Amino acid sequence: MNKYIEQFRDSLKAEHDASPHTLKAYAEDLKEFSSFTEKKPQDIDNLDIRGFLASLHHRKLKKSSISRKLATIRSFFKYLHKEGYVKKNPAKLVSSLKIPKSLPRFLTIDETFALMEAAKGDTFQATRDKSILEFLYSSGLRVSELTMLNINDFDIKESLIRVKGKGKKERIIPIGAKAMDAIKNYLSERISLKKKSQALFLNNRGGRLTQRSIRRILIKYARMIALKGSLSPHVLRHTFSTHLLHGGA
Repeated sequence: MNKYIEQFRDSLKAEHDASPHTLKAYAEDLKEFSSFTEKKPQDIDNLDIRGFLASLHHRKLKKSSISRKLATIRSFFKYLHKEGYVKKNPAKLVSSLKIPKSLPRFLTIDETFALMEAAKGDTFQATRDKSILEFLYSSGLRVSELTMLNINDFDIKESLIRVKGKGKKERIIPIGAKAMDAIKNYLSERISLKKKSQALFLNNRGGRLTQRSIRRILIKYARMIALKGSLSPHVLRHTFSTHLLHGGA
């Protein structure tokens, strides 16, 4: 088996310009497989490959690691079949492993309530932060969409807002009552800055808030309520969709 592994490595290096790290990883995976089967490539069938994968599973290797080793074996036998060293490719009969996707984190109702209550006060900064928290939660907007909002995007009378999304596509979304109240309070304080900017959310100098600034605001209030785990705009976005699904938003 070793001579075939070396030939396969040479092929990867010559034809695909594989890095030394990749070549080493492939070789180690194949030598491990060879030690398990103790067979020549011509005598290996799909049951041998499945048995090897099962042994990795019993060793409690991560599915991502097992999938990588299977990908190596597939590439190896594809090469052997192409070069005529084996009549059939046994790896073709082995199905890929399904790797479960981790569910995005979201806040509980109690955590959400505590977060919304954390921004208190009637100063410009407090009312701005309160409106950002309420708006992100009640609308499910992306942080990039939030930073691009302008005052004239709002229809305060109808509690609607025009949002420019990906590909410059526009959509109209309703604003929840709590978010609308928070935004009205913020706008009354925003006037005191006497800035000509059309941006809805401003920093203390009167410029448009950046995505980084909004992330910092979220981190600030997450720390204030000793929130377990990280808080990002994406977490609030997923919180919105999760609570909406369960009737809590």
